[in-house]
Amino acid sequence: MTFSGIDIDVRRSGRSKTLSIFIERDGTVSVLAPTGTDDETILGLLAAKEYLLHSKLAKWAELNAGRTRRPFVSGQAFLYFGRNYRLRFADEQETDLLFRNNYFTLHRRALPNARQLFIDFYKQKGLEKIRERLAFYLPKINAGVADIRVMELKHRWASCTTTGRLNFHWKVAMAPVSVLDYIIVHELVHLVHHNHSAAFWNELDKVLPTYRDAERWLKHNGVKMDL
Repeated sequence: MTFSGIDIDVRRSGRSKTLSIFIERDGTVSVLAPTGTDDETILGLLAAKEYLLHSKLAKWAELNAGRTRRPFVSGQAFLYFGRNYRLRFADEQETDLLFRNNYFTLHRRALPNARQLFIDFYKQKGLEKIRERLAFYLPKINAGVADIRVMELKHRWASCTTTGRLNFHWKVAMAPVSVLDYIIVHELVHLVHHNHSAAFWNELDKVLPTYRDAERWLKHNGVKMDL
């Protein structure tokens, strides 16, 4: 669907009770609508929100002007749970990529595969930390988690399924633990409240009263969580 010169990705779901507009992390616009919602109704919502939509897209462009690309060179800093650690090279070490003594150490022979090695590192360490934080928050939320995966997600930091599977982007291992907590709790609450209803936000606020700080951090720093 196209509206006001913008390509709109429309998704319909039986879990959705209301129409919602999202600007994804890559700047694309999507609409989540209840099953059976016709195009005319969706276009009506977009028309009512046209000024706000263009304003938010302009803000997205402003924030993303600082998007980070990190070359794999000695001294380059890489985010790991909210802090920057520099990269150095080694000629002798058993593992191609190590994190020790507050440095990332990469074997020179592995330079062509550096990006994938970092992704694999973030996946492993992210999963370990997510499991640890889940153990803390699950007793506070009456939700059943069937599985946890850390993977490449297109637009979102995390998602959940109706079967209780939680999916997390590997980039969440770059965020401070307080921000990771927000991403985790957000998805846990979605297992109970499937949309962004008042009940959802009330539950999120009850479990994590500081969630707005994490939202602001992601808004201003999310573009830096990249390789």
